[in-house]
Amino acid sequence: MGSEAAPASFIEFHITGFKKFHGVAENPTEVLVGTIEEYVRKHHGMPTGTLLGSCTVLETAGEGALGPLMELLNSSLVGIEHPSIERSGNSQELKLDVNSLPTIQKKIVWVHFGVNSGATNFAVEWRAVNEATFLCADELGWQTQHAPIITEDGPISHIRETTLPVKEIVTALQKEDFNVTESYDAGRFVCNYVYYHSLCHAAAHGTRSLFVHVPLFKMIDKEQQMQFAEALLHVLAAFC
Repeated sequence: MGSEAAPASFIEFHITGFKKFHGVAENPTEVLVGTIEEYVRKHHGMPTGTLLGSCTVLETAGEGALGPLMELLNSSLVGIEHPSIERSGNSQELKLDVNSLPTIQKKIVWVHFGVNSGATNFAVEWRAVNEATFLCADELGWQTQHAPIITEDGPISHIRETTLPVKEIVTALQKEDFNVTESYDAGRFVCNYVYYHSLCHAAAHGTRSLFVHVPLFKMIDKEQQMQFAEALLHVLAAFC
């Protein structure tokens, strides 16, 4: 029997959502992130050539939760190698051929979910803005106005965009009958704060990042939102 060549790369998805916050007692993204692994396993499974690296529910906070956020983003950067194993002559001894150790490229994709309590549809965000303007305090009590998220990036008008093809992603999801649109405004609260840091981290480390706003369950129920999250992974796999 012939041997199949090992894949040269695979996609590792890392998914985040948020805990409850002021005005939203039940955050649907906490439910989505907490159940997506089991849901995918019971339904269509992960797309070929992908795996689910982590599912994390973040504190709905900005500056006070930045340390854990950066630790989480950095945790995905660990590489993976598959060593080539050879048998030495007729002996039973196995040895590693160090010179032929193939490295499998890990393509990291961060998918951040946040809730828009006033929305009636899903929205895939093109960009984040270097501005934190919290109209109310976050869940750790921090509130700021017109402050740069990353000072080194310059003015609060500075924008970072995802490298993923938002228009094509939205079109593919619409063809599956999901009520989803493109968005150019992720707000100025915690969602934008996290997305901006994630996009900055992605640019520095060659990974990719996407933020998706979902409505409350009373607008689109849990089952439809789970279907959307699973479909999104399959669509993203096709474009990565």
